[in-house]
Amino acid sequence: MKVVGFCGYSGSGKTTLVEQLVSRFRLAGQRVSVVKHAHHGFDIDRPGKDSYRHREAGAFEVLIASDRRLAKIREYELRADPTVHQLLAELYEVDWVLVEGFKHADVLKLEIWRAETGKPVQYPNDPYVVAIATDSADRLPQPTGLPLLDLNDPDAVTAFLLADPARYEYRSPLDDAFAAAAD
Repeated sequence: MKVVGFCGYSGSGKTTLVEQLVSRFRLAGQRVSVVKHAHHGFDIDRPGKDSYRHREAGAFEVLIASDRRLAKIREYELRADPTVHQLLAELYEVDWVLVEGFKHADVLKLEIWRAETGKPVQYPNDPYVVAIATDSADRLPQPTGLPLLDLNDPDAVTAFLLADPARYEYRSPLDDAFAAAAD
């Protein structure tokens, strides 16, 4: 499977772009999954629902399934921020995984940047940033030789990614560590 990340600060447009890319990848016949990082406590459950009650009672994992969808809720006993590689290992094989919000992950990624947010850029110090999607290329604070993509043109971003899919082929460092330990 191919994996590409989308990094940037809140308000830069990551979620909007990822949403647009999912539909365009689907139109291109690709199966797509999304891994999203949440920075604060969040809940996909509601008080009173069975899954919420099981989790509140102390279940480590609650798996909810129907003939249309599946959700897994895992409670960490100690605060733990899973790596993007641990989360990718949880997924079924698909054509593409779009990773949103793991700013410091060691996967190839597009930086999403808008001048109006007033936030710094990441590309000068992150070797995993392979392109910048922005609506303000003329206002980038540091020169770059990286490709500049129009943040407001999701078709162009999709074309950029699909032009070299082999570049994003995922190889888990978890597999590499396991293989090294077996030797």
